[in-house]
Amino acid sequence: MNQTQVKKNNFKLSDFVTKWGTIVTIFVLLIVFTFGNWSDTTGGSMFLTTGNMITILRSISITAIIAIGLTFALSVDGMDLSIGACANFADTLIMTMFVWYNLSIGVSILITVLACLTIAVVNSILIVKLKIPDMVAALSVMFMFQGVALTYSNGGAITERMMRPDGSQAPGLVSNTFRALGSEPWLIVIMLCVVAFAHFFLSYTKHGRYMYAVGGNPEAAKLSGISVAKYKILAYFLSTIFASLGGICLAARVGTAQVSAGDAYLMPSVAAAYIGFSVLGAGKANALGTLIGAILVGLLENGLIMMAVPYYAMNIVKGAVLAIALAMTYASKKK
Repeated sequence: MNQTQVKKNNFKLSDFVTKWGTIVTIFVLLIVFTFGNWSDTTGGSMFLTTGNMITILRSISITAIIAIGLTFALSVDGMDLSIGACANFADTLIMTMFVWYNLSIGVSILITVLACLTIAVVNSILIVKLKIPDMVAALSVMFMFQGVALTYSNGGAITERMMRPDGSQAPGLVSNTFRALGSEPWLIVIMLCVVAFAHFFLSYTKHGRYMYAVGGNPEAAKLSGISVAKYKILAYFLSTIFASLGGICLAARVGTAQVSAGDAYLMPSVAAAYIGFSVLGAGKANALGTLIGAILVGLLENGLIMMAVPYYAMNIVKGAVLAIALAMTYASKKK
């Protein structure tokens, strides 16, 4: 009888860790970085300040937007490793729309998103039509569009008043209105709108429920009359749209397009999306979990920087946190 009670207590403890572990981790990090980082002249911590919290929200915004795209792919049990290359391609393309061709903001954004949708088309053909495993197909597309972006930009950065290969000076400038999209509060507002849309779509529409059904059991979904191919294609198109939006926001924030700048967002976005699986014991891709995962990654990066941890050691900590999150996720799936 006592052994049964012990087992029940252990189950409750593991259930609590699975459901609330990520939230508890965030609070623990807040405490550790607040009291372990005495850096201003008054002896107080500069970590837990309004300005630094806004900085963290701004820094995670692009990661969260791109990770939301990946969340759609994960909802159908897919994996889109091309999101970083897509963000980089969008960053490069929209800057050339301004700098090379002097186009308006609306036209530039439209052309950029439409051009990036070619990534979704290629992914859909490889994964849905040719039945190539998601990760392998998306990996090949990632390399392909990394090359496309480099070739299109002639292997260099895109900046105002740059010299073109033919020796002429680029005529266009980046408008202050577009730059404002990359600063607070607008970048944070865009992120929250993206998260709200994804949460509503996945949780409260039939299409979102169908995507979860496809990801949970594609054979059962097919027998229920759900078009598995259709919803996989939809997931990859949504993934590409939000990855390209992340690249556009990156261009607005930096004001230039640097070589492979968007590629750096791949691993933080993957980490945020997978950490989201364990938030509140969801056990599946979800928008709010992805946002919390992005916050966790952002807190780690910001806190480690303020504690003067070398940049080359940060991936050790972030990798360990991702491993713990995955352990909690798959532990909950076994129950």
